[in-house]
Formats: sequence, C-alpha cells, structure tokens
Amino acid sequence: MWITSAAAAAFWSDESMKTPRPLPEELQDRPFTVADAAHAGVSRKRLRHRALHRLGKGIRSESPTAELPLGIRVRPFIEVNERCAASHLTAAELLVLPRRQQKGTPDMYHVIRPEGSAHLNRAHVIVHRMKLYSDEVTTVDGIPVTTPERTWLDMAETLTVDELVAMGDSCVRVPRAGIEGRDMPLCSLADLQRMIDRHKGKRGLRRAKEAIKLIRVGSDSPQETLLRLAIVRAGLPEPELNVPIIGDDGLRHHEPDLSYRKYRIGIEYEGELHGEEGQIVRDITRSENYEAVGWVEVRISKRHMLNETKPAVAKVRAALVQAGWRPGR
Repeated sequence: MWITSAAAAAFWSDESMKTPRPLPEELQDRPFTVADAAHAGVSRKRLRHRALHRLGKGIRSESPTAELPLGIRVRPFIEVNERCAASHLTAAELLVLPRRQQKGTPDMYHVIRPEGSAHLNRAHVIVHRMKLYSDEVTTVDGIPVTTPERTWLDMAETLTVDELVAMGDSCVRVPRAGIEGRDMPLCSLADLQRMIDRHKGKRGLRRAKEAIKLIRVGSDSPQETLLRLAIVRAGLPEPELNVPIIGDDGLRHHEPDLSYRKYRIGIEYEGELHGEEGQIVRDITRSENYEAVGWVEVRISKRHMLNETKPAVAKVRAALVQAGWRPGR
C-alpha cells in the first residue's frame, strides 16, 4: 500500500509530537555531544526529536543553557573540536580572573587552536588560530583551558593597560591560606615575562610589556590595583600592599589594603560587602585598632573612584601631607 506524501508528513509529524523517552540522568539539564549520547545508549531517532535544542554541529541540549555555569556550557564545544582549549575571555572567566564583561551574546565561547590547524566555523564559537605550546594549556574541571599566564597575554589584545595590570596582579597574588582552596599563586611574574619573550610579534605585546612593569604581588582585588595605579600616577609615593602593621609593642596587627609605614597611614578599600552588618562591626573594630597603634586610617569606597579617581587620590594626598610628606621628599 502506497502512502501519499501528505499522509507520510502527517505520520512523521505525529511521531515527532510523541512524548520523548527521558534522557539518561547524566545528560539531563546540561548540553552534551552526540558522542556522549551514543555512549549513553541514546538512539539517533531520540536525538532527532524536536524537543532537543540543537546548539551546533554535534551538540544537543534538552533545556535552555543560559543560566548554567560556564564550565558546563562550554565543555561540549571543546569536546567536539579536536586540539582546542578555552581561551581569551572564556578562559579568564573559567580561571576566575578579573575581566571586562562580555558584550553582546553571552553564549559565544572563545577557543584556541594551534597555528596551522584546519579552520573551524561553528555556531557559538570564536576560534583563534595562533601559536600554542603544550605547556600553555591546563585544565579546569577537566576542560582544557589556556594557562593563567597565556590567558593574560591573550587578553592584552583587548584590555587596557590598567585592566591588564589588574589581571596580572590577580595572577601573581598569594592566596589566603585555608580560605581559597589553594596556597600558591596562579603563576609568577617570571611566567608572565616568559609569555612576552616567547610570543614575539603577537597582538597586544606592547601593552603587555607596559603592564608587566606595573604588576605587584599583594593586591587582593582589581579595585585595590586601580587605586594603587591612580595614587602613583598622581605623583604620590607608591604604597605597600597588604603588609601587616607592627605596633610599638612588637605585636602584629591587621594588614591594610595599601599602606605607608613611614607615615603610619593605612588605606582600606571598602567594597559592597562592607555594608553588611557583620562587616560594619569588623570595620569599627579595625578603626579602633588603627587609633590604638597610632596609625591613620583612610577609607576609600566606590564613590571615591568616580571622576577618574580624583576624590580617592585627594583623600590619600591629604593624609600624607598631614603626616609630613611633601612632594620631592
């Protein structure tokens, strides 16, 4: 018996309307590759069901992915592309480095392929083909990602010098023992310099060379970095970073974000968390400790960083002058 084209269309339409068989648990609520599905025993017919979202060649998802963590979203795009690693802005986010927020569609992922590899043209993927050494790739939750030092150099293509210094400061800072789950910096200043020396002629190299001269160990946040840079560019002495106050009694006290031991001045940058009740109590105690050891506390908030940081610089300058500092001394 022959089936008319209209009947056939209706037949296949009815098939696609059927409630699909549930996916294996490991494929639910996340994007996955067709290879993952086949390994889990999912049939080709099930993969063709219109209830699945097609995110690109060889990638499916049962539900929207926009709210999922980046690592879960980007993993299949790395897995279907051989010899690739997450790079640039995507790597910076996976490595939890300070970065400029991505404009436009958030579901675009940066991947890097070694120079000379075949060209890729896939949905949701921005491919960078450039020189890439094996020791410039690490893993984050099993996902190949460019190392912090290589990511820093790649981001020199788009970041400003100050943004690049903030990212570099984050790379080389010594983490707080017992709090951050690691006790070693992401990389060293020498590692950053090695990237500059290795990749001659790379885009952004001049900016990276300028930034590396300004990177310091000790800054705990991008705001502290930007404050330090503003202070120095205003002609004020360069402050020390997170150095503990040693009282006249020889006891070690807290560590100001930035400080001038010679002038007994501590500078504290207060972020949004300083409005919480518990933090307010701690800030009051800290101010009392400053007074007890004979130091001056300069408190800087987000509003002081407006107008090209001029209010913040003015507060620091006033405290220095009051303590006896003069330009040229």
